[in-house]
Amino acid sequence: MVSTLAQTRTHVQLRQTAETRLKSGIAPGTQGWAPGAAALTLLHSLASNPATAGDALKLLHELQVHQVELDLQHEHMEEDRRELEQSALRYAELYDNAPVAYFTVDGTGRIIEGNLAAARMLDAERDHLGGLAIDSLAAPASRPALLALLGKARSSSGSHSCTARAGGAAGSGWLQVVASASPRGHSCQVVVIDVSGAKPPDL
Repeated sequence: MVSTLAQTRTHVQLRQTAETRLKSGIAPGTQGWAPGAAALTLLHSLASNPATAGDALKLLHELQVHQVELDLQHEHMEEDRRELEQSALRYAELYDNAPVAYFTVDGTGRIIEGNLAAARMLDAERDHLGGLAIDSLAAPASRPALLALLGKARSSSGSHSCTARAGGAAGSGWLQVVASASPRGHSCQVVVIDVSGAKPPDL
């Protein structure tokens, strides 16, 4: 019911705006919307008869209002599209330039994608991250704990963390790993922070 009322209110506002723009002569430029052949035939028939000429004018006005409504809807859709594009760009910049490594990992522990910090941590090109094993970040002794963390994240809600000894391209310090299941449930979101400067954990 609320949705129906909102749609009705939006339609009324759209029509009022269209009527106002028509009267003031500031209707938006047409996007090529054209009345159908049936409407044009009816309009011609009404206009040809003096008894129905007034109806022809009313129909013409309705067609004009409808065209302006379509043009206004097109304007709104373009504005929404531009806003969505700008929002997507902002989030992409935040993700790409974050100071910590972000990974999306599949159910087998293979990397799906990562940000620039993730690529640096693995000393790999960002486009080449896909398919790499996330546990390659850790020293052999810490890999079971890292994989167990991913399993726990996939099977339960919330975020889970562990500390792992870095290995390979990630260096030889300590890593704080935080993982949580993707909202879609098919992958895990993993954040890896180099905490080498902090006090080593008790193992």
